Amino acid sequence: MLPNIELEFDLAEELADMGAGEVAYIRKIRSEDVNKCFDLEQDLDPGQELWALFGADGTPIFLSDDRTRAFFRAAEDDLSTATLH
Repeated sequence: MLPNIELEFDLAEELADMGAGEVAYIRKIRSEDVNKCFDLEQDLDPGQELWALFGADGTPIFLSDDRTRAFFRAAEDDLSTATLH
């Protein structure tokens, strides 16, 4: 059995810093929640499912109604995408 080791840093922050500018994640987002992440000037119709691309640190990068388009945008920006479960 492995011993328990207490770490003296915030793991989420450390991982975000490690992937800055190199790693991004894509997740589904509802149109009602878009303005919490993205600063949009237009209102979206409620009930839409969209795809958002975020930097490793959670910075919003891109929003689309097409998941594939979000992956292409990540590739254009030379970002590796990570899968979140």
